[in-house]
Amino acid sequence: MRTSRTVIVVALVAVGAAVVVLGTPVLTRTNAPPAAPEPPPAATGRRIVFYRHPMRPDVISAEPAKDEMGMDYVPVYEEETVAASADVPGHAAFTLSPARQQLIGVTTDTVQRRELTREIRAAGRVAYDPRLYQAIVEYRQALAAQKGLENSQWQEAHDTAAAIVRASVLKLRQLGISPQQLASLAEERHDPVNLLVPGKTVWVYAQVYEYEMDLVRPGQALTVTARSLPGKSYAARIAAVDPILDAATRSVRVRAEIPNPDGLLRAEMFVTVHIGVPLGRVLAIPDSAVLRTGERQMVFVVEGEGTFTPRPVTLGREAEGYAEVLSGVREGERVVTSANFLIDSESRFRAALAAFSRSAGEPSHPR
Repeated sequence: MRTSRTVIVVALVAVGAAVVVLGTPVLTRTNAPPAAPEPPPAATGRRIVFYRHPMRPDVISAEPAKDEMGMDYVPVYEEETVAASADVPGHAAFTLSPARQQLIGVTTDTVQRRELTREIRAAGRVAYDPRLYQAIVEYRQALAAQKGLENSQWQEAHDTAAAIVRASVLKLRQLGISPQQLASLAEERHDPVNLLVPGKTVWVYAQVYEYEMDLVRPGQALTVTARSLPGKSYAARIAAVDPILDAATRSVRVRAEIPNPDGLLRAEMFVTVHIGVPLGRVLAIPDSAVLRTGERQMVFVVEGEGTFTPRPVTLGREAEGYAEVLSGVREGERVVTSANFLIDSESRFRAALAAFSRSAGEPSHPR
């Protein structure tokens, strides 16, 4: 019992700074001199449990008192010794007056559905890719050889030609060429020379990290910019996404064919690729509302005129300063978006206060 009470007192001291700002109850017995009596509890309709030191969260008194500087002890009312939250261990709900909320700068926002778009920014370069160029040439040669054997009587020749085509197709697929692009490459009108010498179009390769790769797919719109070309941007669509993850960089390569009418995009030039991914209309809260403790993600929901309730949440994608909510809050509820640290400290303090009250019982009169 002695050990558990010591731990609780340490927790109370740790949040003492927030307690001073918020003006809330605290605990431990003292021999402080009596002060002028407070109005009787009946006058306010609220029962005072004990009085706490205005600056030290580990000191309480059963009677009105003054501290060493002559400041009155603060009364702790029965409704303030709340139970800890079952949903968020170590936290408790509590109430603050509108005036005190304004004093510490509390702001809130409403949980609602929003149209969100996630922007992926990826480092890229204008491609100079002899390997892919050679693979395309080999694929076309294999197709030409297979076509030349159409009238051959030798089955073995047909089998060999088909095997060579399959091998060249596999090589191109491993390099990120899609089945649709394979069909296009089979036609002589598709000239891959821009993989070696940029012309009216160029290939741009960009690296998209593993945690974002499920958001990109062929056909999505993108924009390319370069620091060396201020004020210019080039629009295109993703042509292919490599099917194999790079183990060293934990990224996948995205390929796009970019119109280059002015010829300013040059081989091996570094560029930035911007990919806008619509997430649809989702239930969302501001990023600033989320407290990440390492073990969980939580928010403070404001109920009524000023009751702050800790609530664990499960989040999805983040975009435009908002986080998608999968569970934990409902549409229309209000969540705290600023002064979260003070609110969190107060919630922890109230939970510790409740635990101390249960273990210590009613405080004794100062001796």
